[in-house]
Amino acid sequence: MTTAISPVEESGAPTARLLLPADASEEEWQATRRAGIGGSDVAAILGLDKYRGPRHVYEDKHGRPTFEGNESAEIGTEIEDFVARLFSKRSGVPIAMPPGTLVNNERSWMLANVDRYALWDPDTGAVAGPVECKNRSEYQIKDWEDGVPDSPAIQCHWYMAVGGWDVGYVAALVGGNKLRWHMIQRDEDMCGWLIDTCGRWYQRHIVEGLPPEADGLETTTELLAKLWSVKPEAIAEIDLATAKELRARRADLKARSKELDEELRTVENEMRRLTGENEIAKADGKPAWSWKANGAFASKKFREAEPELAAAYTHMAPALDLDRLKEEKPDIYAKYRARVLNVPAKGV
Repeated sequence: MTTAISPVEESGAPTARLLLPADASEEEWQATRRAGIGGSDVAAILGLDKYRGPRHVYEDKHGRPTFEGNESAEIGTEIEDFVARLFSKRSGVPIAMPPGTLVNNERSWMLANVDRYALWDPDTGAVAGPVECKNRSEYQIKDWEDGVPDSPAIQCHWYMAVGGWDVGYVAALVGGNKLRWHMIQRDEDMCGWLIDTCGRWYQRHIVEGLPPEADGLETTTELLAKLWSVKPEAIAEIDLATAKELRARRADLKARSKELDEELRTVENEMRRLTGENEIAKADGKPAWSWKANGAFASKKFREAEPELAAAYTHMAPALDLDRLKEEKPDIYAKYRARVLNVPAKGV
């Protein structure tokens, strides 16, 4: 059962104070978020969030939002209260609504927006630690069976570092119908490492304003493509040594990738050979792999082999006239064109 926090401890945290109340305006909340590092930023800074990387955090903190919201995030927010109540019911741990955004007493850049508080005693409102609520796909069920995955675990450790709690909880609704929750004990070494690592990152990239280096996330590729308005034929002067190093690394990785692709194809072809006309391969009575005709439809082969049937099953579909758009609205056309990285074989 959700209860109220005792007014004796306004923040409910031994080493943090209330910075912004929960009923503050969206504008105030966004401004406060930009002023420091919060729990959702830490995993991104450390490269543990597949949806956000260090560059996303950098842009957000400098007032250039990188996330416009989506259905998954909306649903996660809507069912947060349900996950929290179900966690409390299953675990027997009383919970309460936090008062708002917390800031560490010693480091003003360390922020925490906790989903719920776990209480020692619902009568006194004494806070035991944070509760982080997640909504996850059925495909991630194995990740939650034996413990908490890295990203939400790091987020919980961060909240303990900010607030000074000794325990924290992470609860996840997996696949819409399975609750998995775990308690995390405070780890002083982990808390110290997070404070040091994130503190240096904050100083270098937020205070000093230096953009972070690139990472390998697909979302970073998408972000970099949106950051700048393209100046046609404009030239960026790159240090010769840097250009040579990047080209050499890319060429080496491309070659290694080709070799790995060929090795992978060899292994998979052997699997196909052993399967033959069958759809399923088993070893010792257990499924080893399958080779079923359930992939993409070969439209080109179908049209060539069955022209009359293909004509009977062909219908006209509306399509954008890109040639006309390019000619009549060149600026709009250019705005929606993807940027393609091309590295010529011969160069520096």
